[in-house]
Amino acid sequence: MAIVFVKHEMLTSYLTAVREELDMKPLEGINVLEFSTMITASFAAMMLGEQGARVIKVEPIELGDPMRFLGSSKGGISALFANCNRGKQSLRLDIKSDEGRGVIEELIAETDVLLTNFRPGVMDKLGLGSDHLRSINPRLVFTAITGFGTKGPDRDTPAYDPVIQAQVGFAAVQGQGKEGPEFVRNLTCDKVTAYTACQAVTAALFQRERTGEGQHIDLSMMDAGLYFLFPDGFMHQTLLDDDAEHQPPLSELLYDLTVTSDGGVTLSAANQAQQIGLLSAIDKLDLLADERFNSQEKLIANIMELREILRLAFLEWETDALLAQLKENDVPAAKCLTYEEIINHPQYAANDSINEVEHSRLGNMRQVKLPAQFGGERIEPGPGAPAHGEQTVEVLKHLGRTDDEIAALIEADTARGPEIAG
Repeated sequence: MAIVFVKHEMLTSYLTAVREELDMKPLEGINVLEFSTMITASFAAMMLGEQGARVIKVEPIELGDPMRFLGSSKGGISALFANCNRGKQSLRLDIKSDEGRGVIEELIAETDVLLTNFRPGVMDKLGLGSDHLRSINPRLVFTAITGFGTKGPDRDTPAYDPVIQAQVGFAAVQGQGKEGPEFVRNLTCDKVTAYTACQAVTAALFQRERTGEGQHIDLSMMDAGLYFLFPDGFMHQTLLDDDAEHQPPLSELLYDLTVTSDGGVTLSAANQAQQIGLLSAIDKLDLLADERFNSQEKLIANIMELREILRLAFLEWETDALLAQLKENDVPAAKCLTYEEIINHPQYAANDSINEVEHSRLGNMRQVKLPAQFGGERIEPGPGAPAHGEQTVEVLKHLGRTDDEIAALIEADTARGPEIAG
């Protein structure tokens, strides 16, 4: 048996390196350059930053990202902007000028991912198109988010979340069984697109590890929204043969409020075991012997009749008592919580999902942490959202600019900023 002696100093150094590597965030060492306003690219870039990437947000000289001024705000920064831009460096730059383009070309040499949500062709008009920038850095992953895509009749149409919701079917799905279309009153398509962009970017980075080459990614809000909605929202448009059997859509079965004697709950008995648990919870097991409901096929066929029987039964229960019985019988159920009840829910405390911090301009504020845990640990949010151009001098000094050159750049006049996709 051979015995190997290792110097204590060498072993300590090795173990330290291993610990540091294990403590690294997944995207540490990745540099992201963001050209965007509003939600899609901003939220995507923030999520990449939360996972360790360094993100530089390039903002127009005059006002910056207009999201800074929407909704609740303090110190010149809105809560919406803060929730989509923390952990970033803000570079205030006139990218229409030769000097501004020169700065971008220098930054591109060390950039791994570029994210933009300008309309098709805008980056090319600025002299910062994909082909040009990837000729400078062939390892660059250039990610272009648009509203409707780069071709077709809606190519140049401006896009915001409600427009996409209407066009891809969110409004139609929400309005089923009602008087007409309804919107999800949340920036759903913006954020779905952001998540899709993050997945595409990390896939491209993984491919780059194999090939050494970057690539161009096109992603439209319209396509991301439809892909997200399609599995359940378009079940009736999936099977095309005449003999396909169509059942009521899930939106009509799972999303009604169950009214109790003093409030209401939502519950989802999605399989036979849960359905039996539900009947047991409300003392209605006798329905299992009813000829209308004594098989899965009959139950589905007569679901509306069963729901009416259950509706009347639920009215005899108080909310808390019903929830306790449903939980005891392993039936998924919940009370529809208020904003305050959500924030203070003990499960979020157990999951370490929310923290409170003090921001230099926003004061005391609440942050929701990145959902994914790596190595069983939550990633702590990065520094709060930057002021407009807060790191301009820092970024330009990193590129070797002199104080005079920096002063000239940040004082340069700017024309109207480029139009965006959403």
